[in-house]
Amino acid sequence: MTTAQAPHIALGLTDPEFELIVEKMGREPNATELAMFSLMWSEHCSYKHSKKILGQLPVEGPHLLMGPGENAGAVTVGDGLAIAFKVESHNHPSAVEPFQGAATGVGGILRDIFAVGARPIAVLDSLRFGELSSQRSRYLADQAVAGIGHYGNSIGVPTIGGEIYFESPYEQNCLVNAMALGLAPVDQLIKSAAAGVGNHLVLFGASTGRDGIGGASVLASAELGDDDGSKRPTVQVGDPFEESKLVECCLELLGKDLLASLQDLGAAGLTSASSEMASKGEVGLDIHVDRVPLREQGMEPFEIMVSESQERMLCVVTPELLDEVLSVCDKWDLHHAVIGEVTDTRHMKIYENGELVGDMPVPALVDDCPVYTLAPEEPTEQIYPAPSVDSEAARAARAAFDDNAQGILTALLASDNISSRRHYFERYDCIVGSRTTKRPEQAEAAVLHLWKQNESGAPIPGPSIAVSIDGSGRKVAADPYRGTIGNVLECAANIACVGGEPLGLTNCLNFGNPEKPHIAWQLTESVKGMRDACNALKLPVVGGNVSLYNQSADGPIYPTPVVGIVGGVPDPAVVATNTFAEEELFVGLIGPFEPTLAASELAKLIGDELPTRLPDLDLAKHAESLTLVRDAVRAGTIKVARDISEGGLATALAECSLGGVGATIDIAPLVERVSRAYPDAEPHQHARTALFGEGPGGIVVAGSREDLLALSNSAASMGFLALGTTGGQLLTISDPTGTLKEVSLPASEIQRIHGGALSERVSS
Repeated sequence: MTTAQAPHIALGLTDPEFELIVEKMGREPNATELAMFSLMWSEHCSYKHSKKILGQLPVEGPHLLMGPGENAGAVTVGDGLAIAFKVESHNHPSAVEPFQGAATGVGGILRDIFAVGARPIAVLDSLRFGELSSQRSRYLADQAVAGIGHYGNSIGVPTIGGEIYFESPYEQNCLVNAMALGLAPVDQLIKSAAAGVGNHLVLFGASTGRDGIGGASVLASAELGDDDGSKRPTVQVGDPFEESKLVECCLELLGKDLLASLQDLGAAGLTSASSEMASKGEVGLDIHVDRVPLREQGMEPFEIMVSESQERMLCVVTPELLDEVLSVCDKWDLHHAVIGEVTDTRHMKIYENGELVGDMPVPALVDDCPVYTLAPEEPTEQIYPAPSVDSEAARAARAAFDDNAQGILTALLASDNISSRRHYFERYDCIVGSRTTKRPEQAEAAVLHLWKQNESGAPIPGPSIAVSIDGSGRKVAADPYRGTIGNVLECAANIACVGGEPLGLTNCLNFGNPEKPHIAWQLTESVKGMRDACNALKLPVVGGNVSLYNQSADGPIYPTPVVGIVGGVPDPAVVATNTFAEEELFVGLIGPFEPTLAASELAKLIGDELPTRLPDLDLAKHAESLTLVRDAVRAGTIKVARDISEGGLATALAECSLGGVGATIDIAPLVERVSRAYPDAEPHQHARTALFGEGPGGIVVAGSREDLLALSNSAASMGFLALGTTGGQLLTISDPTGTLKEVSLPASEIQRIHGGALSERVSS
């Protein structure tokens, strides 16, 4: 038999890994054991290429209740309540079958939330596709959004925020990252470690079929290629109505204190759920596959153990509580079976009709996968081609580039990555559950009011939270370290803009093949950037996901570390909006904002190549600035707050005018700051950079003149610039250098351009 034909190679294991398995087992594994090892030793389950560097991330904080290693992290938010949250990817399944890939991504992340005892209350998503000029990308985006909406809307969990971007490196390998949040009493949180020799192992939920077999190893832990269609059977099929019953069943079981531990069945199915429970509890498990409820006949033991059929949970139950547990499962009309028991052997033993068909040491299966040391090597030149420039917005931006600031701004407002996402997000129900106090388009972060129950069970007001998800791939492709810092700072800025104190961060690290030196360098530098940013913000990482091998024959995706932050909000009634709604407000710019056109949206539109470095950042000053903004929003001093992101200051001001009120703005103070940073550039370059340059740290704020002038004194050390006042129907932005034509746009025109451009392109 040739190496290429060897079963372990087909299952994604290398020759040295197979030899190590034989050494750990003391013999060659049989078919069932090999299938289980291939999943548990896959990149998706073992994190073998990322585990070493992830240890750098800070994982402690004053609000932390549950950190990395559990199904989801959790933080305390006051009044005895906890928020559990996590973000995960379903990238490769969504590239193969976008509707079910995205739908089951939502289903899986929701199970992670109620697996720790929390009721799911919100979903956010972070999506990346190829350019909209691609029919494939339009199809993937449409179907992925439909899948997210189908699952979230059907199960009754609101989708309260997110982002969607279109870039050519995602053409063959789209990114579908889903984040979920859940609410629980602190004392109801539960961990997944199996315990109690002699306790029963109960599987409940949907029946088991052949869908999803090999998803973690064959699909999620390898590059995509021309045979993607052949991988379609490894994509799971979800049923949100079955999961809605599963949620209620799990929460009732936990509310009655009937379970010793609980684990969801996600990637690697029963194999992962059972073996990880055994590893954490330092016990063994005997599993009888002939007792597993099946929806397909003739399934082999290995198929049952590796199936990734959705909507299933595994729990450990003491003998005296078993009947009551099964009664609750019956109440919710869920399949259930006692499929095994906890032992003291530290072995996973698999039986079929009384015959032993698999026997593996738990440490070998879960803990002894080799962990690789990356061999990072910084590339000597940019590995990504210059952005495509064949869109209408790109042509308009190039035509206006020399002296027409208004032409540049309208091109940006109409571009694929800035124009309104209403075409997509209106498919999501963002208010079901009656907790959403600020919808995605009303503030920089979504705000939820956490109702709780009094002693009689009636709802009463509880604390509030803010939540946001962010992640620029293009900037991280330009500079993995500083680009990742920028991602964390932007997400934290969104939380600060609504008065939120950041409590914890979750991440999803989407990268290419880590076995390639330049990808290893991207990943290593990115994790360093996240570490330094989180330390500066005193922000613990509560958990997350690593998605590698996002790569095809066309090359790797942009490295895309997506971050989600949950913050505490003391009063949801005192939250800054992100648009001008009042006249005669004073407008200012707060923060150590140092704009650059490098890797900006304007640079993309005109086809500039990516740089290999972004400007340095003063993290201490950024942290101080965000605290000041947060406190000013809470005090009511700041009524409007919008952070500067894609498209720079001019775009942020235009988006502020979407509320219907314009402003008169003079950018002279920022042009002066830019001229000091780039003394050798021409005056018109200073003005263009001030208007359209990007970078973290800049927040456009508005409030009464008296309040903001008082705020400017305390903000002077970190940067405060007076820009103008709100009023009228026009947004007017003047350039003191006179090298760029003045911007003078009616708010109604901004609404028209920004609101309809993407929808028109998708529809056509």
